[in-house]
Amino acid sequence: MSEDPDYSRPESPFNALPPMVVAIALVLGGVELVLQLGSLGLIGGQEAVGWRIAAMEDYGFFDTIFEAMRAQGVWPFEHVRRFFTYAFVHYSITHALMVLVFILALGKMVGETFGNFAVLVIFVVSTLAGSLGFALVLNSATPLLGAYPAAYGFIGAYTFILWLGLGQLHENRLRAFTLIGFLMGLQLVYGLLFGGSADWIADLSGFVAGFVVAGLLVPGAIGRIVMRLRRR
Repeated sequence: MSEDPDYSRPESPFNALPPMVVAIALVLGGVELVLQLGSLGLIGGQEAVGWRIAAMEDYGFFDTIFEAMRAQGVWPFEHVRRFFTYAFVHYSITHALMVLVFILALGKMVGETFGNFAVLVIFVVSTLAGSLGFALVLNSATPLLGAYPAAYGFIGAYTFILWLGLGQLHENRLRAFTLIGFLMGLQLVYGLLFGGSADWIADLSGFVAGFVVAGLLVPGAIGRIVMRLRRR
């Protein structure tokens, strides 16, 4: 006779998420919580009100700084770190919450498919790809902030999962790109109606990085690529 399920201890929603996804969300959310509490004057005293602006200046990615480093051939760590640290500073709590929604939802699928290590790799590579694409394509005075390129990296990895699945079912693989097409379309419409920055370049770079990394994480993918290169 089977035992009745125990409803006295509801399962935590975090139990269903890969640990690395939870860790990334906690770090991003923790940083935003500290900045938010500081801006409200609840912690840190009067100086805390300016913590967000200071974090933007110290950790945001600025194309002007990148161009100066490239022109001078000098790459101090305090500025090179900006290629990655920009992802942890957001403009507002709303800006951060949207990122967390994407990472929690799509990171879960990516983590369940490829594992914890893949989640970390996609987060790091997509973040770096976002800042690099932003730097090389644009000439912007507005800093790049927030983990949107990383979130789009998870969208890229999820798109690869769909692309692979549709291929195995012998269906149109272009359907896998519906989500990224919809999101890019929204950004285009928003930009036309309300103006805004060209951060979508960083987001698209993160997406491409996530898609490519996911492809390389498929067992045997690197070996197949090497064989194809040798045949050429």
